Amino acid sequence: MKKSILTFVCSLLVIALLGFTVWHGVDLGFTQIPSITDTENGVRLGLDLVGGSIITFEGTADEDMPAEELSRNMEIVVDMLRQRLDFQGLTEAQVYQAGDRRVTVEIPSISDPEEAVQTLGSTAQLQFLDDDGNVILEGNQVADATAEYGAIDSTGVKQNYVSLELTDEGLEIFTEATKKAAAAESEGKNHINIVMDGQTISSPAVSSQYAETGITSKEVMITGGFTAEEAGLLANNIALGQLPFGLEQVEMRSVGAQLGMTALTSSIKAGVIGVLLVMIFMIAVYRLPGVVSCVALLFYCVLEGLALVIFKVNLSLPGIAGIILSIGMAVDANVVIFERIKEELRAGKTIRSAIDSGFHRAFSAILDSNITTFIAAAVLYFFGKGTIVGFAITLGLGIILSMFTALTVTRMLLNSLVGMKVTNIRLYGAREGRDA
Repeated sequence: MKKSILTFVCSLLVIALLGFTVWHGVDLGFTQIPSITDTENGVRLGLDLVGGSIITFEGTADEDMPAEELSRNMEIVVDMLRQRLDFQGLTEAQVYQAGDRRVTVEIPSISDPEEAVQTLGSTAQLQFLDDDGNVILEGNQVADATAEYGAIDSTGVKQNYVSLELTDEGLEIFTEATKKAAAAESEGKNHINIVMDGQTISSPAVSSQYAETGITSKEVMITGGFTAEEAGLLANNIALGQLPFGLEQVEMRSVGAQLGMTALTSSIKAGVIGVLLVMIFMIAVYRLPGVVSCVALLFYCVLEGLALVIFKVNLSLPGIAGIILSIGMAVDANVVIFERIKEELRAGKTIRSAIDSGFHRAFSAILDSNITTFIAAAVLYFFGKGTIVGFAITLGLGIILSMFTALTVTRMLLNSLVGMKVTNIRLYGAREGRDA
């Protein structure tokens, strides 16, 4: 009994601790978890709630470019800008074509348009230049770029670096260029400058060891004491830097919230009222298991808040809808489980046996329903845009957390109650009661 009481009390303490962490934030020394109310370092609010910046670009394509080719290239521009924003975690940002040659980007929470442009990374084509300003490679001669962490030489010292994968054409040119650069190390002209928008974003040096052969591998490593964030940003700019043509900024402006904080406050109030009504229903219908489901639901809510803060999710009204929907699914799983437990109790099983059997019988139904919903969320994430992606993220995250709380936390708490000798089946919602 002591073990069961300790388990139950510890569960409540964990919920309280996580709730405090989510609301106030905590500094762990090696990392910091911001408060959920911190909209700069934690949860980011969408353009519909806090406003942001709108930037319009115009493509510098040739005037005589065929309409079909122009249309295809503009689609590429939109997709690449979308990928840049997604990489920065700005899933609620909007990118859409405006006219034949223009594309508009709406970024929430960033009221300074200049800062918004910096967040995008760049708007022009990527080039690799030597120290004399000669173009060595174009962006389309780099197949891919990724941020990596690990040992890069025989010393075994691990560090962040950027791994480039060159095309066959790019490798041939790069080999000759690095051979020439390595031979000029004594003159201090052994750099390969990575340039976007006329600005150098990195200048890695070529070691003199390549003076005879040049770099002959398609896999090229760029080192330089990067942090993980710096390596990721550089890799992203290189991988997504090759636009079909340059873009010029024709308009930059900041905008106010479309719906404002009033809509956010109303949505939160609606969510709280909905959760309270669900709790009342669960307690009225399922009695003690209903109370347990309310505790598990609180645990789910603090886990959801913690996940939103850690992953810095961009939250708009559709995202809030995804959270509330997943709360409903968490309770739905408990309903299925409790109905199975009541059936087992009516069949004459003991409380502990009924709980084990009820969870076993309900598992397949809960798993199937959550997998199908998760598939729908995944499709929305990969094929949706803007606020649709935000809805998919919060829904998918909610499904995973609701499965955990329903199948693990609820079961642990129910078994703890049995361990505390709470075994009257009337308390578990069964009509015909006896002490089990």
